[in-house]
Amino acid sequence: MSELHLVPCSLKAAFEYVAAHHAHHKPPQGGLFAVGIASDGVVRGVAVAGRPVARNDADGRSFEITRVAVERGVPEGRHGCSMLYGALWRAARALGYTRGITFTLPEESGASLRAAGWLYIRTTPGGSWSRDGRPRIDKAPIGPKLRWEIEAKKAEGS
Repeated sequence: MSELHLVPCSLKAAFEYVAAHHAHHKPPQGGLFAVGIASDGVVRGVAVAGRPVARNDADGRSFEITRVAVERGVPEGRHGCSMLYGALWRAARALGYTRGITFTLPEESGASLRAAGWLYIRTTPGGSWSRDGRPRIDKAPIGPKLRWEIEAKKAEGS
């Protein structure tokens, strides 16, 4: 099997991949752009960038990585997530974004994020999206999550 490399990926293709391979989430409702990794002409993982989910983060200069899914069992896949996080950050910077946000579950180590230059910020309490005025059925983990960020000045060392 050849080494992993970045490949262009449409949002539609990324959503299909997430639907087939993500451990605990369905595809997001939308997105801004996506990127994939492949070896031997086969897509082995994808990542999706979108607008920040939380209103307070939606400042027009921030993006959120809403999904990352990498095929399990691929030997090169151990660095695939880092490649995807780094590629989305570089693409976002080229488009004028100055801050990235993403979240992981507490049982996920965050090693791929740290390797790509992201910083752990804090643990959020999590919670349900359901409210009395708009009931929802929770289809994903609702417990605490780890918040990670990357900013242009921190990533560039200024």
